[in-house]
Amino acid sequence: MTHIDIPSLGKVAVLMGGDSAERPVSLMSGAGVLAALQSQGVDAHAFDPAERPLQALKEEGFDRCFIALHGRHGEDGTVQGALELLGIPYTGSGVMASAIAMDKVMTKRIWAFAGLPTPAWRLLPAGQHGREVVRTVPDGLGLPLIVKPAREGSSFGVTKVAGYSGMMEAVTHAAQFDSDVLCEEFIEGEEVTCPVLGEGSAAVALPVIRIVAPGGNYDYEHKYVSDDTQYLVPSGLPEAEEREIQRIVVEAYRLLGCRGWGRADLMIRASDRKPFLLEMNTSPGMTSHSLVPKSAASTGMDYERLCLHLLSNATLDSARQHAPEAAA
Repeated sequence: MTHIDIPSLGKVAVLMGGDSAERPVSLMSGAGVLAALQSQGVDAHAFDPAERPLQALKEEGFDRCFIALHGRHGEDGTVQGALELLGIPYTGSGVMASAIAMDKVMTKRIWAFAGLPTPAWRLLPAGQHGREVVRTVPDGLGLPLIVKPAREGSSFGVTKVAGYSGMMEAVTHAAQFDSDVLCEEFIEGEEVTCPVLGEGSAAVALPVIRIVAPGGNYDYEHKYVSDDTQYLVPSGLPEAEEREIQRIVVEAYRLLGCRGWGRADLMIRASDRKPFLLEMNTSPGMTSHSLVPKSAASTGMDYERLCLHLLSNATLDSARQHAPEAAA
């Protein structure tokens, strides 16, 4: 990895907290990033958009931002748009890719159109949550199936439904987080995740992580609190299988227009070992349980170096309008 000139990074704001359902996770991610950057001599400061106006970033002379926000108003293109207007470079994907990736249905439409594998789905928009509509969903998707908000993360509002009788409760629960509810075919098999660094033709996949959660239930508790979940890297998958997952993930990342970094979640169907893309995270977690740092560490890139690498690649959409990759 190339040498990073620390003073050239300037005054850095680590955006953390925010007002989404994922605020507690974001605060943990931000605290880790802040400590890592400061340990490397970066002039880094915590900044919580839920407590201070973003205009203060300009007024206080910040040169770039490390976005450690998760969920709405942090990962969905809104903060990215504000930083574009302020002219302050930031980590991760730009406005469009952030907005699309946050919306699981739009993401799946793009992937499906391009022929990438993603589980079958049905969208229940606001106004279509009545019992007569909801009870027909398993007819098309089969059982069990997954019900979740169309725009949320960290497993908030997600339910695995085993029978028709559980559908209404699952949809009502998901609708508390988003008026658009996504019902998705359940893929029986192994859960994996694969990070990506870079942009365009230079984007590269990091090693795949295989997730083994107690009872196969990788929920909020097992993601962020419990130490019972196993994260296997190396994944233990056959080499050809891992390479195929990495290929699909990089293509999925490029299709959405992601840059900087991201992490795709997938299921490998047990019956035929076919991988299925679930979603793309454009501002992945950076907590002690988080997966991008685990994958990067397996290649020799420690947490501090990962944070510096991401920060050094902070940019603006407007700064790339005439770049060859952006125009391609």
